[in-house]
Amino acid sequence: MQIVIEPGQVEKNYWRDLWRYRELFQVLAWRDVAVRYKQTIIGVIWAVLRPVLTMLIFTIIFARLAKLPSEGSAPYSLMVLAGMLPWTFFSTALSDASNSLIGSASMISKVYFPRLIIPTATIVVGFVDLAVSFGVLGVMMMWYRFVPGWRILLLPIFVALVFLASLGPGLWVTSLNVKYRDFR
Repeated sequence: MQIVIEPGQVEKNYWRDLWRYRELFQVLAWRDVAVRYKQTIIGVIWAVLRPVLTMLIFTIIFARLAKLPSEGSAPYSLMVLAGMLPWTFFSTALSDASNSLIGSASMISKVYFPRLIIPTATIVVGFVDLAVSFGVLGVMMMWYRFVPGWRILLLPIFVALVFLASLGPGLWVTSLNVKYRDFR
């Protein structure tokens, strides 16, 4: 099959091409997840260790040393972890997406596919880390015997919003990084 790109016609078929290349998106996302977890010594433990250690440091500094109070009924360390998870996902997704097109330059120059697939697939790795970290949050909620309110039902909507909020700036920074190499 030969693809001919005519001037002015690229935008017309772009969203259709995104749907047509959804399997490529799945393969690239799976590849990035496999590389992230198979080529490290501690693997998935890193996705657990990073938020837990950051939570411990924040709890020691802000709750113990600075004696900053927490509002509500949640324990301080639980509140810190719950607040840190979306931020960690956002910052990881933004930094990974910004370098994704540069890292895949050889593939981009050889084959046609919608370029939006690469940064979005790299954000999926951060999404997997977020899912693992939510498991840690669930374990900590059981440890503290903390039962969340009805607002926990809005969590999938919030996670989708965090995903989209990281995708937007991630694509913007990615394009700036391609145009201006020193932007990184």
